Amino acid sequence: MTDPARILVVGGGYVGLYTALRLQKKLKQELKRGEAEIVVVTPEPYMTYQPFLPEAAAGSISPRHVVVPLRRVLDDCKIVIGEAQSIDHAKRTATLTTLATVEEGTGAIELTYDELVLAPGSISRTLPVPGLADYGIGFKTVEEAIGLRNHVIEQMDIASSTRDPEVRQAALTFVFVGGGYAGVEALAELEDMARYASRYYHNIKPEDMKWILVEASNRILPEVGDEMGTYAVRELRGRNIDVRLETRLDSCADRIAVLDDGARFPTRTLVWTAGVKPHPILAATDLPRNERGRLKCTAKLSVEGVEHAWAAGDAAAVPDVTAAEDGKECAPNAQHAVRQAKVLADNIAASLRRQPLTEYAHKYAGSVASLGLHKGVAHVYGRKLKGYPAWFMHRVYHLSRVPTFNRKARVLAEWTLSGLFKREIVSLGSLEHPRAEFELAAGGSRPKESS
Repeated sequence: MTDPARILVVGGGYVGLYTALRLQKKLKQELKRGEAEIVVVTPEPYMTYQPFLPEAAAGSISPRHVVVPLRRVLDDCKIVIGEAQSIDHAKRTATLTTLATVEEGTGAIELTYDELVLAPGSISRTLPVPGLADYGIGFKTVEEAIGLRNHVIEQMDIASSTRDPEVRQAALTFVFVGGGYAGVEALAELEDMARYASRYYHNIKPEDMKWILVEASNRILPEVGDEMGTYAVRELRGRNIDVRLETRLDSCADRIAVLDDGARFPTRTLVWTAGVKPHPILAATDLPRNERGRLKCTAKLSVEGVEHAWAAGDAAAVPDVTAAEDGKECAPNAQHAVRQAKVLADNIAASLRRQPLTEYAHKYAGSVASLGLHKGVAHVYGRKLKGYPAWFMHRVYHLSRVPTFNRKARVLAEWTLSGLFKREIVSLGSLEHPRAEFELAAGGSRPKESS
């Protein structure tokens, strides 16, 4: 290598962070000699460890410890805060918008590269449900998790102070759509928090609140298996949570959740976690995609039929070489993303050094899910756990996957302290409108609640 080989990593999530982290280790000498450089383009200067979002929403973990600052961890990489708008791989160029180009009004810039890693993750999949765009709340980012926590506590404040029974009923009705990890864990953790918080309200009891989980299929948490999924339904229903399987949301217009079984629930809280779809940047490239919009990849994590292009995680359709049947792909989940990133980085380093590449093969470790404090389900290495052991396994597993020792120590310290002291039940809704007083002084009006 004579000129520096620029490795462009699009995305700072699981795959982006772990790939860049391993690359800066594997290519340490090349980076030091100026023979290679790693550029990471990401909309946010941090990676969000999404399995901890439910605990952040419930107040068990500080939001700062759910995210990993990229500049601190990737100290040998160049971090560009921006977004890729399009990629012309034939010309080895990516068109980017950054904070600076937006501020300056100069439009987009072009960045050339030698090796491309596409790891933009996925975005929430929404449906044309009436009222969803107006009242739906997502649960994919740390901002959404903290916003939802504030919102739930604010609804309890509204219910505690109103004399209108209809307003009270709507404030204390919480509807979650989607029975995957995000929906089930978010509902379970927030219900646990709200149940605890109700002891500090003189006129709200846990049984006054109505929590509803809507799932289109006939089970929840399919990753943990049928038996543990059935147990999870039984556990949630035992806490007076209304779990509705094989049910869809028809409308949430006028803040009334209408289900296809005819049920109607006036509610001020509708959380949408019903799946994800590929990131739009994939459609703005000249790389091959499958019928679901994901990049066609080989088992070596290179884009099929293309040189110097790589992908993993949600963006990539990677063949499962361990599966008995042909054509099966690796599931787009965090477990695969972290493991794929390691092989991906190794193969890029090997490619630059003209060494043989290896295929991504995995051994299924299992799945774990939290159902609130001290409650959970797990199916790990063939063993099925429930209750406290599963909850403990959930914490141990995800703690082991958090990047850097510093972050692990902070999370562990917070868990220890939260076990010794009472939960915090404070809503910081003003964080969402930091200029409210200035706008009011300038002749405007106070921002209204958005959800």
